[in-house]
Amino acid sequence: MSTRLRAALSAVAGVALAAGSATAAVLVPGTASAATTVQCQVTYSVSTDWGSGFTTNITIANVGTSPWTGWTLGYSYGGNQTLQNGWNGTWTQSGKAVSVTNASYNGSVAAGGTTGIGANFTYSGTNTAPTVFSVNGTTCNGVGSPTSTPSTTPSTTPSTTPSSTPPSNGAPALHVSGNQLVDSTGKVFVPHGVNRSGAEFSCVQGKGIFDGPVDDASVAAIASWKANIVRVPLNEDCWLGESDVQSQYGGAAYQSAIESFVSLLHQHGLAVILDLHWTDGVYTGQSSACSVATATCQKPMPDAANAPAFWSSVAGAFKNDQSTVFDLFNEPYPDFAAGFDSAAGWSCWQNGGTCTGIGYQVAGMQSLVNAARGAGASNVLMLGGVAYSNDLSQWLAHEPADPLHNLAASWHSYNFNSCSSSSCWDSQVAPVIAQVPVIPGEIGENDCGHSYIDTLMAWLDSHHTGYSAWTWNTWDCSSGPSLISAYDGTPTTYGAGYKAHLATF
Repeated sequence: MSTRLRAALSAVAGVALAAGSATAAVLVPGTASAATTVQCQVTYSVSTDWGSGFTTNITIANVGTSPWTGWTLGYSYGGNQTLQNGWNGTWTQSGKAVSVTNASYNGSVAAGGTTGIGANFTYSGTNTAPTVFSVNGTTCNGVGSPTSTPSTTPSTTPSTTPSSTPPSNGAPALHVSGNQLVDSTGKVFVPHGVNRSGAEFSCVQGKGIFDGPVDDASVAAIASWKANIVRVPLNEDCWLGESDVQSQYGGAAYQSAIESFVSLLHQHGLAVILDLHWTDGVYTGQSSACSVATATCQKPMPDAANAPAFWSSVAGAFKNDQSTVFDLFNEPYPDFAAGFDSAAGWSCWQNGGTCTGIGYQVAGMQSLVNAARGAGASNVLMLGGVAYSNDLSQWLAHEPADPLHNLAASWHSYNFNSCSSSSCWDSQVAPVIAQVPVIPGEIGENDCGHSYIDTLMAWLDSHHTGYSAWTWNTWDCSSGPSLISAYDGTPTTYGAGYKAHLATF
């Protein structure tokens, strides 16, 4: 949510699979020797192949009569397929040989049970699927179809619904497939979540790192609303430990607190969006808070001096966590800074540099994509449009290049935005939804009611697109739409409408 708003208020449905996806299934015979060790079946598939890389999803089935207490999968490629990152296990590669050892939460596989894993690889030339697999050193070597096809939703993969004793990471590992987000099993993931504001402003204001509790009980309350994702706004100076931030709230202390909070959210089955909210750069076209160089407000665009370094650091910290999505900049408004010049705004948005009306060098979206990918992160990247992320009209025409094709459009929608009618959504948003995932990172209204979001959510539901409401904080709902009046999950009137809608899923 923009500082501008806060100041004013205070005073292709479905999963697209690449052509030529490969599937291999191998079944160990029911021999006496195999029965005393492992009897396994491995189903290998390529869900997305973009010519220079691919995403593989693998289902491992225990077809024997004894449970497994731990497993290691082994197989080899015939070409130059090179591991980039994997999920639901510890992935390693030596030459052409790939090895995957179970994570802490999916090592136990009951007789007749399955578990699912996945990874991203790069390659050139031919991408031939492997056909020989082993589990715990025993070859699964009888090619053929299983007598009972394993479920595409592995029984041992943690549910996104938290339990009383949640796993160490029960959150879904996400990537882009066509115009949808999908999890590691290839199942479409529709985000239904909340924003948890505080870490973007408390630290730089010397008040702490968060606004309100971020303990287990408060996260359990979020999960109890049937949320599956939480968006966490961040502060550039606090993460980088700049001199304007008190040491106990910045640098290593801030990073550790954010990493711990993300881990706790994952333990409750919640995916996470990390959002760059407040950044550096002197901007005199708004409030006095923005006229200083430090990260004390919502600037029109990220700064070239520190924003790429921020994303290089954050991406490095979370590159092995595919349950965390990166929202590269909260609410760009370079078009407004340029005197409501849409063309100048979108050019600045994409390319950065010297931008009309902005007195500092800008980091364009392409440079932030490059920073995240340069750090070795293949996480999903969200990019909000101009006009405070409310305008997506030129998003497709200015989409940055991403070698992993793992980008999503971020959209914000409030009752006071310009694009706040179904006719505008049909003309501006629906065409983007048809091409790439659109994630409404913020929705809300400033009247303490829920009539606007009710209409909006119905439209988004009809387009198989989710949303994340602003915000899980105990503020006056008219001074910044607040979902709750207490951190035990007691809803405001506005929040009650949102909670009731999530309960329908």
